[in-house]
Amino acid sequence: MKIKVLIVDDHLVVLRGLRYFLQTQPMIEIVDQALNGREALAKAEMLQPDVVLMDLMMPEMDGVEATKRITSEFPHIKVIILTSFADRDSVLPAIKAGAIGYQLKDIEPKVLVETIVAAVNGNRMLHPQVTNQLIAHVATDGEAAKGIDILTKREQHVLEQITMGRSNKEIAVELHITEKTVKTHITHILGKMEVQDRTQAALYAIRNHWYGK
Repeated sequence: MKIKVLIVDDHLVVLRGLRYFLQTQPMIEIVDQALNGREALAKAEMLQPDVVLMDLMMPEMDGVEATKRITSEFPHIKVIILTSFADRDSVLPAIKAGAIGYQLKDIEPKVLVETIVAAVNGNRMLHPQVTNQLIAHVATDGEAAKGIDILTKREQHVLEQITMGRSNKEIAVELHITEKTVKTHITHILGKMEVQDRTQAALYAIRNHWYGK
């Protein structure tokens, strides 16, 4: 089955360029386009795309608010931010709003396709500048600093596997536990670390040298 994609951007030139390229990809189907967040929300509800390519700076409703609304109301829809901005004030709100991917408009076309495919499979792909912003945020968030001892030994082992980029299935095999147990441990890890997802948990752990202890 093809991946159904909704493109959201208030610049017609960008929309046309994206449509022209993505329509050449056999695994992707462009279901429609939207010029702002409000229109994107309505079309997401009506068309139920697999992926929404979302710009940030748009009239009526910006990309962050639209992402928050879409991921909240339609959790199965994956939102990828595609923008020209990689500053902290753009990156952090978008990730917290639920975006599974964040790329800049200057990326190679093949990377955009890879990001879309990764999103459908539940995996994140972030532009290197975005990753740097997340690491910088963790590094400067001193007040929220925690010690690894907030996690049980088993949770520490699971977190270490996460920092190695392993999937739940791979972690289950490595630690000789079920995938359901892995998911439970990850839920506890995210709650204790007060982060939104496994990417943020991994970045924090790597920055603070938790893994390998």
